[in-house]
Amino acid sequence: MTDLKTPAHTDGQDGHLATKRPAISFEFFPPKTEDMERNLWETINRLAPLDPKFVSVTYGAGGSTRERTHSTISRILKETALLPAAHLTCVGASRGEIDEIVDRYHEVGVRHIVGLRGDPAGGIGTPYAAHPDGYQSSDALVAGIKKRHADIEVSVSAYPEKHPEARDFDADIDTLKAKVDAGATRAITQVFFDNDLYFRYLDRVRARGINIPIVPGIMPMHNFKQARAFVTRAGTTVPDWFAAKFEGLDDDAETRKLVAATVAAGQVQKLAKNGVDTFHFYTMNRADLVFAISHLLGIRAKSAQKAA
Repeated sequence: MTDLKTPAHTDGQDGHLATKRPAISFEFFPPKTEDMERNLWETINRLAPLDPKFVSVTYGAGGSTRERTHSTISRILKETALLPAAHLTCVGASRGEIDEIVDRYHEVGVRHIVGLRGDPAGGIGTPYAAHPDGYQSSDALVAGIKKRHADIEVSVSAYPEKHPEARDFDADIDTLKAKVDAGATRAITQVFFDNDLYFRYLDRVRARGINIPIVPGIMPMHNFKQARAFVTRAGTTVPDWFAAKFEGLDDDAETRKLVAATVAAGQVQKLAKNGVDTFHFYTMNRADLVFAISHLLGIRAKSAQKAA
């Protein structure tokens, strides 16, 4: 449900309460080179046995990774038992072009799309301009997908610290409500590092009558300096206490990795203790930290899982 503040439990065989196994999902990005392709598939092979609910593949600004996204999704469908979700944005494409992409995905077997407005073509922080013949907003994109193929599930984004371009929180939640009314059945949050932000956001959302799952998006900070620059541009606050844990580690990748795993594991374990039972991991196409964090959540590999 990802909206309770008491731990979720199921009855164990011995009559005691047993903690429920959380549901997880992973995000990947399409590779640009042969080396990146090899690394991605090593990551997929490592994480597939954890039995994620789905795996998503991102879509670059202005459709810059369109074919690589489609190729990665197609290979996941052909070579694994994983359920892929294709990211799709409104940026830089007409309705006809986007509708054609949706049709292509449906034809190859995709039944889950992450529908996003997308970042401005000029990058985060530059003015956003919708394509004159395109979908003008994320809720319009969701409605368009559902109109063409009602059997495609659509997930959308959510912002515990509000979208950077939103006038205020009420306006931001209006946008989420419009996406739900258009047919979205799940929201995945932007990265956050203070769990109180998530729970306060959840209270606001539920107060507006939005009852779809609000899945926390978790990013282990493999390279803190680089990742902080990226997430802060997207509106995520990096608390001082969080940054302090990485002080002096710019040139110490091994220790940095251990700290990143510890911090992210602590975050998800605290969320789980407060009733959150679903997590979406931004993997950055790396398996090690996500695998370790999943293990600490009680998730074990299924040896029978089919992988590439």
